[in-house]
Amino acid sequence: MMLLWACIAWVLASALVAMLPMRHQYVPGVVLLIAAPVLILWVAAAFSWWAAALALFAFVSMYRNPLRYFVARARGQRPEIPK
Repeated sequence: MMLLWACIAWVLASALVAMLPMRHQYVPGVVLLIAAPVLILWVAAAFSWWAAALALFAFVSMYRNPLRYFVARARGQRPEIPK
């Protein structure tokens, strides 16, 4: 039951952060970005790999732009940050 509430809180927090102006999204967005793998691993431990795969798919769908940015930075590129 705790896992369900943690996932609901994460989704609601992500939706609230998405409504903030871009300059205020960075810190809470990074915290949520770091918390997501922990929740996905918790889902995998509680259910199975297919549930974790669905959670990972949802996470990548929601955070595709920040993930693209980090992949570009890992490649040595300098992507432009929105203002």
